[in-house]
Amino acid sequence: MIEYKTEGVCSKKIQFRIENGILKDVSFIAGCSGNLNGISKLVEGMRVEDVIYKLDGIKCGARSTSCPSQLVKALKEELKK
Repeated sequence: MIEYKTEGVCSKKIQFRIENGILKDVSFIAGCSGNLNGISKLVEGMRVEDVIYKLDGIKCGARSTSCPSQLVKALKEELKK
């Protein structure tokens, strides 16, 4: 399980797995429960590259980031490894 500590959002961290380029078992710790559970369900089973393409650059209100953007940041970091 990969764990990513978020920055600038209500969620404290994101946990997920990547198997053969597919995103699995996504969960956000803290934050807007309904929205984040929905995002988790929508992206699970998707190719990592597709998740990055769809969620990159999303902002939350006046913030420069969002929970979906933080997931993208975590995925990009994992792809670099």
